[in-house]
Amino acid sequence: MRVARNAVYGCLALMLLLVLPGRAAHHAADVPPLDGLWKGPLQMPGGKLEVIFRLVKLSSGEYFANLDVPLQKASHLAVTVETRADTVIFTSAEADSRYVGRLSADGQTMQGVWRQTGFQVPLTLTHSALPVEAAVAATKSRFAPPYREEEIAFPNPVANLQLAGVLTVPAGPGPFPAVALLSDEGPHDRNGTASGFGPLGQLADYLTRRGVAVLRFDDRGTGHSTGPAPATPAALVSDAQAALAYLRQRPEVDAAHLGLIGMGEGSNVALLAAAQPLPPAFLVGLSAYGEPGTSLAMQQREATLRAQKVDPKILAASLKRQQQMLEVIRQTVVKSQAQTIVATILKQDSTGLSPAAAQARAAALVTTRYRDFLKFDPTETLASVNCPVLLLYGADDAFLNPDTNLEALLKGLKNNKLATGRKFPGVNHSFQAARSQWPIVGGEAHPIFSPAAEEDIRVWIVEQTKK
Repeated sequence: MRVARNAVYGCLALMLLLVLPGRAAHHAADVPPLDGLWKGPLQMPGGKLEVIFRLVKLSSGEYFANLDVPLQKASHLAVTVETRADTVIFTSAEADSRYVGRLSADGQTMQGVWRQTGFQVPLTLTHSALPVEAAVAATKSRFAPPYREEEIAFPNPVANLQLAGVLTVPAGPGPFPAVALLSDEGPHDRNGTASGFGPLGQLADYLTRRGVAVLRFDDRGTGHSTGPAPATPAALVSDAQAALAYLRQRPEVDAAHLGLIGMGEGSNVALLAAAQPLPPAFLVGLSAYGEPGTSLAMQQREATLRAQKVDPKILAASLKRQQQMLEVIRQTVVKSQAQTIVATILKQDSTGLSPAAAQARAAALVTTRYRDFLKFDPTETLASVNCPVLLLYGADDAFLNPDTNLEALLKGLKNNKLATGRKFPGVNHSFQAARSQWPIVGGEAHPIFSPAAEEDIRVWIVEQTKK
């Protein structure tokens, strides 16, 4: 399986469709809601791996879905969802896998089979609510933080939509430096929650307690924000600009010191916004993408195969087919033709793949969203970025190579003497601290945002306010 993260622009986890064909005797409307976490132990040679499918219902009525395999440090793998009466099918082209399960009458379990090339095993999935829902409910009884919180909404007139979130303001009269937070690819809530971990919520709390006002908001089509989801980084620039415009109107905010902090794809959105008129005064990029989408897709495929300990000859052949497939996706203008060719290549790479599954995977790979990702070069507009830039990476990032991506961005920013970057040992793509640092709550370890990275961000922001 591909290792990961939470995400690349266009990481396959972005191109997701919900297909509800229905039957005369059992319509799709009869299927219980699928949104939530679906977890189960996958028996593999040498032990068990927990797999977690995460489904989030969008305002459009469709589902955003992805797959995590924590022990392999894999997250946000692309998943398409299909239901046929009480049968649910999860397909992940990135993981080269397919799960077909039967939903129980109460909608709480699925009994089915996990299939990969040359391998299949029974797998039972159990449903649980998304952690963010429990977290929201818990806020009703939590202790009040030592700062002000305000539910807010602001317009994005460029995209004709409304964004909703929360503004947290330090205690005292202000005005305070402020930042708007931008989430990774795919629709996220205002905390950037994925697999129960909300890095943006944790970072916002840390900064606000220490003198920085923070605006974080639900992505388009998620929570209380309107609009279609997901969107490309270029389209999301207007969301970042709308957030900055809103902060400039707030009396508690120091309008001369407004910044953007992006996570993953959000970092690239911040860099694009910084190359436009009315840029942020500074920006922080966390796990930013510096290499073109095609290069990242090849790296992810290779990482997936190496994690599976595939024979070197098979690995080389598979990577060659992957390169061919990506070229087809990029260069074949007619989508139906591209889908047919891609499905054929997928069948060659996975001989046990059914024609229907191959077509489903191919359909996810020839979407406009993924085509844009493959063509996206994060360095194209960097020459126009003149504000201070801090690029941070986790040394244990299993989704992208922190060294090559940081090097590419700093090269693009070579004329910006205010750009710098660094890595944090033991930190992953989502900026979780090393597991040894996680607190134990209720007998379970809970992930936290790297304290070292939080403090580095705070100190750097303070430095910008003194300039």
